[in-house]
Amino acid sequence: MHASVSRKPEARPTTAAPPAFAGSFDLPTRQSGALRPLILNPPTVADCGERALIARISQRLSTEPWVVVGPGDDAAAIEPVRGALEVLTTDAQVEGVHFDRRFVPPDAIGHRALAVNLSDLAAMGARPRAALLSMALPASLEIAAFDRMIDGLLALAARHGVTLIGGNITRTPGPMVLDVTAIGTVHRRKVLTRAGARVGDEVYVTGSLGDAAIGLMRLQNDDTDTGAAARYLRPEPRVRAGLLLGRNRAATSCMDLSDGLADGVRQIAQASSVGITLDAAQIPITAESKEWLSQHQQDPIDLALTGGDDFELIFTVRPRQAGRLRAVRRHLGNLPITRIGVVTRAPRLLVKDGHRERELPEGYEHFR
Repeated sequence: MHASVSRKPEARPTTAAPPAFAGSFDLPTRQSGALRPLILNPPTVADCGERALIARISQRLSTEPWVVVGPGDDAAAIEPVRGALEVLTTDAQVEGVHFDRRFVPPDAIGHRALAVNLSDLAAMGARPRAALLSMALPASLEIAAFDRMIDGLLALAARHGVTLIGGNITRTPGPMVLDVTAIGTVHRRKVLTRAGARVGDEVYVTGSLGDAAIGLMRLQNDDTDTGAAARYLRPEPRVRAGLLLGRNRAATSCMDLSDGLADGVRQIAQASSVGITLDAAQIPITAESKEWLSQHQQDPIDLALTGGDDFELIFTVRPRQAGRLRAVRRHLGNLPITRIGVVTRAPRLLVKDGHRERELPEGYEHFR
């Protein structure tokens, strides 16, 4: 995942024994003792205890008929979708790397934790189905914040038909971590990968690029009243776009852009053993973003290439399949799809800006 930092009704305290947990979250092997008495400071997860935290989540979950063993056992068991592949992905959100609690509200943390995984499923053309949630929480985290994180995650899950089937909660002395594993389904002939681009294919992206990176910069400067801030805090995974690209077999390759356009181009080119040339003039950047970057003397193209957290899709299309792409556009309605480049035989990654060509910059990579 892209590093976003350093680049980068309030619940009542539980006063009675919590109800038995009915979920596939792992139950604790040691009980920390009786619940602590009510204190004047806002209650924290340490005041509540692990079992009660799990119960707070499980009481809000509904069980689908295909969940054979749900929350409450050592693991969950679900029935597969007949004739479909299961697509699994996992991604972690780490405090101080992917989010900063000084300006990212708890519901946005929960939203982002699931959104990054749904974006990966979208890039595979998969329909989201189930998710597992693992949390490492500092003892000082307030119960109100915990509840709002779950609010954000479950709200996004409901919009995309995702059932939370289990997970785990543990204590950490270090940064908070939310780790989600998501499961989707796709028919074998409709799965999308990074490895199908061929010479002559055209390169497309959904939406606009650079907004989330600008949103992060503005949030870091206490400027929260912007659409760009919303794009960073609550990104919208392009699940419908991915499903339509797969169903219509319109794309030859696909990837999500959580780590920026340059990274996506490089990954598709490497997996497909091809080159790619981008047309800088065609990269979709909103007028608002261009204006803000101009005021701050930053290059919009460089930010679109190297900024992350947009969660758009990059994909390639054979020219003779243009009719399939038109069908996708009709069903997507107002979501822009923009042609930004072409797949080439020479294994070079280039950005063409007017009469000048330059090498594609390196994308984001952890530990670099």
